[in-house]
Amino acid sequence: MPPQDPPRRRVPGPARRSAPRPSAGPAPRPASRRPPPAARTVPRPIRLGSPRPRLRLVSLGLTLVMLAFVVRLLQVQAVDANAYAAKAEKNRYLSHKLAAERGEITDRAGIALASSVDAHDIIADPQMFTFKESKAADAPEQAAALLAPILGADAATLAKKLRTPKSRYTVLARRQTPQVWNQIKDLKGVFAQKAAADKRKGGPGANVLSGVFQEASSKRVYPNGELAAGILGYVNADGRGGGGVESMLDEALAGQDGQITYAQSGGRQVPTAGSREVPAVPGSDIELTIDRDIQWAAQQAITDQVKKSKADRGYVIVQNTRTGEVLAMANAPGFDPNDLSQANAASMGNAALQDAFEPGSTAKVMSMAAVLEEKAATPATHVVVPNRLHRGDRLFKDDIDHPTWYLTLNGVLAKSSNIGTILATGQLGKTQAQANQVLYSYLRKFGLGSPSGLGYPGETAGILAKPQNWSTSQQYTIPFGQGLSLNAMQAASVYSTIANGGVRIEPTLVRGTKGPDGRFTPAAAPQQTRVVSERTARTLATMLESVVGNEEGTGTKARIPGYRVAGKTGTANRVDPELGRYKGYTASFAGFAPADKPQITVYCAIQNPTKGSYFGGQICGPIYQKVMQFALKTLQVAPTGSDPAGLPVTFQPGQ
Repeated sequence: MPPQDPPRRRVPGPARRSAPRPSAGPAPRPASRRPPPAARTVPRPIRLGSPRPRLRLVSLGLTLVMLAFVVRLLQVQAVDANAYAAKAEKNRYLSHKLAAERGEITDRAGIALASSVDAHDIIADPQMFTFKESKAADAPEQAAALLAPILGADAATLAKKLRTPKSRYTVLARRQTPQVWNQIKDLKGVFAQKAAADKRKGGPGANVLSGVFQEASSKRVYPNGELAAGILGYVNADGRGGGGVESMLDEALAGQDGQITYAQSGGRQVPTAGSREVPAVPGSDIELTIDRDIQWAAQQAITDQVKKSKADRGYVIVQNTRTGEVLAMANAPGFDPNDLSQANAASMGNAALQDAFEPGSTAKVMSMAAVLEEKAATPATHVVVPNRLHRGDRLFKDDIDHPTWYLTLNGVLAKSSNIGTILATGQLGKTQAQANQVLYSYLRKFGLGSPSGLGYPGETAGILAKPQNWSTSQQYTIPFGQGLSLNAMQAASVYSTIANGGVRIEPTLVRGTKGPDGRFTPAAAPQQTRVVSERTARTLATMLESVVGNEEGTGTKARIPGYRVAGKTGTANRVDPELGRYKGYTASFAGFAPADKPQITVYCAIQNPTKGSYFGGQICGPIYQKVMQFALKTLQVAPTGSDPAGLPVTFQPGQ
C-alpha cells in the first residue's frame, strides 16, 4: 500500500476585516491608533584598542628609570667613587688622640715633685644623641642633666656640646678620676638594660647615654702639695704647662701624642675591621737642682715669719756657691697646684723671680767690691761719718741718728752706714759722673739689669738705668741700694759671686733630663764670668763676717754656733706696686757660710712687714740662721775650725 501524505495543518492567517456596513446616520469617528512599539536597540560589540602604544609608553618609562639608576651607579662607582668612599670612610672610621704620658719632675735625689696618674677624658659622639639614634627627642638635655652633677659641669654647656650632630667627637670633661668614669659607666649600664627591656616589649628602646665614652688620659698630681709650687708651676685644663717649670719645659715634659683610627658601628669599635695606631711618645723626666728637704725648711721658715710679721709676702733662696745650683726657692704665701680653685691668683707665680724691688743695704756689698777692686780704699781706710750729709738737692742720713762716727771701711759695711757708703763710692772717679760710670759697670757685671740666666717664664730683669740718666738723688742712693731694683735670685747671685772667689756662675734650676729611653742627659754647663779678683772677694768675705760676728754689726741674729758666717742686712723703703709710691719696707738678709770656705748662699726678703720690727737683721736674720743651719747639716758641711780675722770697725780720731 503506497504511503500516504500526512494531513496538512492549516495555519491560521490574519483575520480579515469585513467591509464596514453602511449606516444611515453620520459617519463614525475613526478609531485612535497606538504608535508601534519602539524597536529594541541591539548593543554594539566593544572593539579593544591596540595595546602596543601603552606597552611602548611603559617600556619607555621603565627604561628611563633604569637609565637613571645606571647613571647614578656610574657616578657613585666610577666618576665620584673616591669622594663617596672618602665620605663613607669618614663616617665609618673614628680617630682618637692617644695622650702621651707627661714626664715627672723630681728633686736632685729623684724624689717626685710632680707626676701623672691615670685619668679619663669623658667624650661623646653627638650623632648618637639625635632622635634617629637615641630614639629620644631631648636626648642631649637628658644626658646633660645626668652627667652634670657627676662631672661638676653646667648642664646647659654639656647639652650644647651634645647638640652638634655634624661632629662625631666632643670632649665633655678632661682628666677625670677613675671613680668618676665608674659612676658614668654604671649609669650607662642601667640605661642600656632599660633600653633592651623596652625594645623586647615593642618600645623604641631609647638610651640617652649610649653615645658617652672615655679616653685614657692622665692627671697631674703634686705629692707634696704646696712644697716648691712656685718653682713647679701647674698644668692647665688642656694639659699644658701653665706656669713655672711645667711651662718652661713644657715641650720636653709633654712628649708627643699618638693617634688611633678604627672602624665603628653604633659608636662601638668593630674588632674585625682592624685599626691604625701611631703610638704616643712619653715625655722626658726633669731632674731639678732642688733639694726637697732644704726646700721644706726654707718654706716653713719664710711662711712662719710672713704670718708673724703680717707681711705681704716673702721669699728664701738657697744656692750652692760653687756650682750655681739652686737648692731651694721658697715663696710665702704659696698655693696648692692640686687644687687651683682655692688658689689666690696673686700667689700663683714665683715672686722670688717675678717681684722687682729695691734691695737696700744688701746692695752695699757691690759698692764695696767696686771700691776695693778699683783700689780706691782698703778695709782699714778711715771714713768719718757725720749725722747728716748734704749732696745735690738732698740731705742724707743713716737709719738712726748718731754722733759723728769714726769708722773704717769695714765698719761702714758692718754698721750699714748710708753716708759712709756715699763717701766711699765717691772715690771711684775724679768727678761724680765718672764715679757713677764705674759703679754702674760693676752693677752690670754682678748681673743687675739682666735676667738671672734661669730662663724662667715671667722673670723680671729688674731696673737699672744708665748712669747718664741717674737723677741727682739716684747718684747717691744707688750706692746703698735705693733707686734700682732686682729680684731675689739676682740678689742671691751677687753673694754667691763673692763666695765663689769673684766668679759669677749663672744660677741653674735643672740638673738634666731623662728621656723615654731612660738615658740621662745633664744640663749644659752654666756660663761663668769674672766680676772681681779672688783677692777682692776674700777681703769682702772677711768684711761681711764683721756684720755678723762683731757686736757693732747689724746681723748678729744670723750667727750659727761653730761656723764662720758672712752676711749683710738690708732695710729698704718699698715702692708699693698698687700705689706707685714708697710705702712700707723691704727687710732682707744675704750671706754665705762657712765664711772662709763658702759652700752655701742663703738670701731672704720680706715685703711690707706690718707687725713688730721691719729691720732686716731682726726678722730675716733668724730665717737665714735657721735655713743655713739646716742646709749645712743636710749637706754635711763641717765647720772649718779657723778663727775669724776680726777686722776693726772703728778708729780713734788723731791716730
